[in-house]
Amino acid sequence: MESTTLQNAADTKEFSRRQLLVTASVGGLGVALAGPLSNALAAAPTWSRAKALDEVIFNAVNSGQIVGATVIAAKNGDIVYQRAAGFADRESRRPMNEDEVCRLASMTKPIVGVTALALIDRGQLGLEDPLTRWLPDFRPKLADGREPVITVRHLLTHTAGLSYGFLEAPDGAYHRLGVSDGLDASGLTLDENLRRIASAPLLFEPGTGWHYSVAIDVLGAVIARVTGLTLPEAVRTLVTDPLGLSSLTFVAEPNTVLATPYGDASPHPGRMTDPFSLPFGPSAIVYSPARAFDSSAFPSGGVGMVGTARDYLRFVEAIRTGGAGIIHPDTVAAITRNAIGDLPVAAAGPGFGWGLGVAVLKDPLAAKLPLRAGSWNWAGVYGTNFWVDPAEGLSVVALTNTAVAGMSGDFPTALRRAAYAD
Repeated sequence: MESTTLQNAADTKEFSRRQLLVTASVGGLGVALAGPLSNALAAAPTWSRAKALDEVIFNAVNSGQIVGATVIAAKNGDIVYQRAAGFADRESRRPMNEDEVCRLASMTKPIVGVTALALIDRGQLGLEDPLTRWLPDFRPKLADGREPVITVRHLLTHTAGLSYGFLEAPDGAYHRLGVSDGLDASGLTLDENLRRIASAPLLFEPGTGWHYSVAIDVLGAVIARVTGLTLPEAVRTLVTDPLGLSSLTFVAEPNTVLATPYGDASPHPGRMTDPFSLPFGPSAIVYSPARAFDSSAFPSGGVGMVGTARDYLRFVEAIRTGGAGIIHPDTVAAITRNAIGDLPVAAAGPGFGWGLGVAVLKDPLAAKLPLRAGSWNWAGVYGTNFWVDPAEGLSVVALTNTAVAGMSGDFPTALRRAAYAD
């Protein structure tokens, strides 16, 4: 099924060029999740919003804003839309496909958060546990020298007072200490990175502010200590294996071909080198695309995973439908309910709060989005994003290989609006 624009294109050459960029579509065939874990195919009505989504994706790819994208949507448990467009590797002309493995970056965080919550549901970990119970040497201090109590809850809600290097000025403490944000080829062990994080002063008393941070990397270390497993083993045992999500891993298999990453540039995104630096906020994000294959790199709970859009959709659908047995339904409610009061969530924007691991929409008017209140979402700096609208029964995952245009800005905003087009 093509978009209205494509169907009515008068320019046959342009029409053919666009067809070459499109590699797959489900159109009128829905994929029944039958519970969020089934792969069975079943007939479903053509989704009325498919053409609007096609238009957004084709425009982003054909304009060169996005190199390649794969987008999948489920409505009330049925896959009603799936589209891959553009190039997984522009230079070799390898097209993006529906099962493309992409670097998830911060879309790793909800998976690791759910892993921690699974341990809480089993009574092995507590939300109010002080970190020193599990990481006795992790004792960051405030600027005045006081050592406050940081809890697991503070980590999940990004209210611990920690930060990210790319959110600091180039002379900030994380840069001076050589803290890894988890995207670079730092060569550090997780223990050494934790030591450096703990050496930086906290931005505020835990619980009194919100600041996006390496908190989920620290949480990954807690999970490893609680379980006696590595973080990848714990995630696999508690979440991805029970849900059958084989593509969601911390280290790509040697024979896996990942989508080639690109960084925003003019007139078109540039192919990432290794390392690759992209200006962002007050400084820059430093990427190492090869890190996805490096089994010696510490597993970053904040940004370290790879996977397909379909598997990620199955993950968020498991949460939307009550936890699929990996966490309790009341834990799902806690994840997706604002847990920080009126604290501003700068990284999500106006109208958003934060639950136990995801941004939660409180005020759609303030956010200027068509999503319903109670929707939850997050995104990643390799160019990925997702959202879940429980009131609509809608889950959408969009993985691109273009940083950061696939994460924030015109493309994800237009995609959200198209998914609610009448």
